[in-house]
Amino acid sequence: MVDAARAVCIVVVVLWHWTLSVTHRTADGALVMPNPVHTVPGAWVATWVLQVMPLFFVVGGYANLAAWERAQATGTSAARFVGGRLRRLLWPTAAWAAVWLAGEVIAAALPGPHRWVWQWFPGYLVPLWFVVVYGVMIALVPLTAALHVRAGPTVLAVLVALIAGGTVLVRGAGLEAAAWPTAALVWVFCHQLGYWWRSADLGHRPLQVRSAIAAAGLAGLLVLTLCAGFPPSMVATVGAAESNLFPTNATIAALAVFQLGLLVLVTPVARRLLRRPAVWKPVVAVNAVAMTVFVWHMTAYLLVVWVYERSGGTLPAEPTAQWWAQRWLWLVGPLVVLVALVAVSARVEVAARHAGRPRGR
Repeated sequence: MVDAARAVCIVVVVLWHWTLSVTHRTADGALVMPNPVHTVPGAWVATWVLQVMPLFFVVGGYANLAAWERAQATGTSAARFVGGRLRRLLWPTAAWAAVWLAGEVIAAALPGPHRWVWQWFPGYLVPLWFVVVYGVMIALVPLTAALHVRAGPTVLAVLVALIAGGTVLVRGAGLEAAAWPTAALVWVFCHQLGYWWRSADLGHRPLQVRSAIAAAGLAGLLVLTLCAGFPPSMVATVGAAESNLFPTNATIAALAVFQLGLLVLVTPVARRLLRRPAVWKPVVAVNAVAMTVFVWHMTAYLLVVWVYERSGGTLPAEPTAQWWAQRWLWLVGPLVVLVALVAVSARVEVAARHAGRPRGR
């Protein structure tokens, strides 16, 4: 189930960026890619399901705890465990960065003016925040897993109290400096929530327990958005004074609980579906190249944007009827390019997964 959840998260992130971004040029020629949530009444509700980054960290917590338990059972040191997990995260990212930097350096050396990609398309680099934050979560696994073994759900309760305290400092006392430490605690909470999911085997709990988890998360979201003044959308929205994600606030912690509740609610049905080879094989395929897909999907998108503009197309600045009618193009086009990119670069991720394993005779 955890593998399926990870695969779904990757697919949702990619499809959101490709098909639900109003990518267009600003007056200075830069590319921006806001989403159309502000134009569709009630569309913010969809973000409570489709903003999957909290669930991604919950799934990561489950997977990292499982890997840590295997490492301890085989006598693997903490340093080797962390190194192996980071290698699977960083090698595909480093390969992507090396290709882009090489291209940028070559372009800068050519005659004429040059604008670096982060100057004309800063949104291209935004997803990399995940690599940094998730890398920190991996590095902390020996510590956070030990805390979980000793204190279990108490760790979650302490984190909730700290997040609540940080929220009061930011919104009540106006201490903006507390926003980023609070954001860090939110992601630790999401990751720790995955530990609880695994150790408590929540997917096999009675329906009342699984429903209560979803209800608790939903109640937290309703209180924070309706009573505490947090934005109802879980993604940045045009015209909104603040975003729940940057810096990450308490609503994302509540969203993680809600999404975990939904996941364990559908677990019995999902497990039956996943026994079918036609369903399970795509899950395995996506997971085998998950990081490669993540780091290269915006490159595939950008290449299609380049071809589209060179062919005389104009990127609409608003989600007009033309924009909605083109959603198929921004699904099919980047998908074809991404398949080709993954075919070439996935070997880096495969090598990272196998590096460090003892070789057989």
